[in-house]
Amino acid sequence: MAEEEINEDYPAEIHEYLSTFENSIGAVDDMLKTMMSVSRNELLQKLDPLEQAKVDLVSAYTLNSMFWVYLATQGVNPKEHPVKQELERIRVYMNRVKEITDKKKAAKLDRGAASRFVKNALWEPKPKNASKVANKGKSKK
Repeated sequence: MAEEEINEDYPAEIHEYLSTFENSIGAVDDMLKTMMSVSRNELLQKLDPLEQAKVDLVSAYTLNSMFWVYLATQGVNPKEHPVKQELERIRVYMNRVKEITDKKKAAKLDRGAASRFVKNALWEPKPKNASKVANKGKSKK
């Protein structure tokens, strides 16, 4: 592969960072094209409500993050822009969805199995007359 020609409009030290950034932008562009090729309704019909919420939240977070980057490139401090509150609001909802997902994955208690386990695990003293009953069954000759 031939070495890319370095542009003299910017310092040579940041060339690798800019190349990585350009590749990342290309990956984002490809991903957006893929998402845009399928209609939203068609995509959401195939998903359960929890998965639909995840898709919506990731989409909203991605768009707001891209807007954050845009503001930064325009010299606007995104920390002082309402987009920061929007990102925080989306993050709160993402945490709620994560909690719901974790609750679904949590082990369910089988009460019958648990009671049998506890009953068999507990020590029960044998009645005093139980040993006498067992000895009566045996005959002495």
